[in-house]
Amino acid sequence: MPGHPAPGPHPAPGHPAPGYSRMSTRSVDPADRVDLWEDYNRQALVGLRCSPYSEDGLLATQTNTGLGSLRLADIAGNEHVIERSPQTCRTSPKDSVFATLLVSGQAVFLHSGGCFTLGAGDLVLYDTRRSYLLGFPTAMRQLLVDIPRAVFAERCLPGGVPAPLVFSRGTTAEAPLLSRLEAVLSGRFVRSGRPDPGDAAAAERTVLDLVHCLAVRRGPDGADRGVRLLLAEEHIDRHLSDPRLCAAHVADALGISTRQLSRDFRQAGLSPSRHILERRLARARQQLADPASAWLTVADIAHRWGFASQPHFTRVFREHFGRTPGEVRPARPARRARGDGQEEALRADS
Repeated sequence: MPGHPAPGPHPAPGHPAPGYSRMSTRSVDPADRVDLWEDYNRQALVGLRCSPYSEDGLLATQTNTGLGSLRLADIAGNEHVIERSPQTCRTSPKDSVFATLLVSGQAVFLHSGGCFTLGAGDLVLYDTRRSYLLGFPTAMRQLLVDIPRAVFAERCLPGGVPAPLVFSRGTTAEAPLLSRLEAVLSGRFVRSGRPDPGDAAAAERTVLDLVHCLAVRRGPDGADRGVRLLLAEEHIDRHLSDPRLCAAHVADALGISTRQLSRDFRQAGLSPSRHILERRLARARQQLADPASAWLTVADIAHRWGFASQPHFTRVFREHFGRTPGEVRPARPARRARGDGQEEALRADS
């Protein structure tokens, strides 16, 4: 049955896509849209039944991509209901925990223990082995994380999710975590090209850490410390290129004292300043080893990651990695001669 896939690989019948796939019902005959949608979801995400509630029929688009052990989906559509009934759970088993973040619209979530509503920015965690109904009375968009249950138990919440858990953007403690989760997930769908393995690994770790902080339901002190540490690390990663970045800068951004920030980092076994240095060195090393950055000088890369001078960068780089910056660079191909017959000068790495 013809769909409307975007350029690039898409699922073959009976096989989930290993990487990126996209489909839309908009160019499909209205009578075939629901069957196409259910078949695609069964292959790429989860078995379900779909019922549209618009005179236009089901107008929906879904994009799926992988992120390490996770699968991500960006789903938008008009008014409709999806249901994973007890029978569907038996005939189309799925052993995952879904984290569904409603980006826009409204939703109603019905499960065996009750019913609740979701607004834009809210998140629900639920076990796909148990039946549920998710209704959208308005146009909607959601970002969904498919977390294998074993991964969820190891990285997020040991006991799993015996009943759906709801987290609200209107809650002071949850709002920054939900906002950061939306930013990370959205970023996986708007980037051009294939993210490099380092970026993907960091994004996977961040997603699982954010879900963990939301789900773990620890005591107030432990939860606050874990949230603060995670947000501090995220702030640092976003500002590594700023040479002014320091412990005081991070503490001010989080609204806490530098002493409190140091206590939080002490739980991770290092100081804020050491964490900043190690993250800068790791990103600089990654760029030095990237052939696409071969025409940048060491000084360029040192400046890009917030180091005040190349000599300082070279010294701390050698102390940390046991090699100089130049020793981790790939060999650079010779440049072509200019039209006047003179070789173009290579940029110096000094």
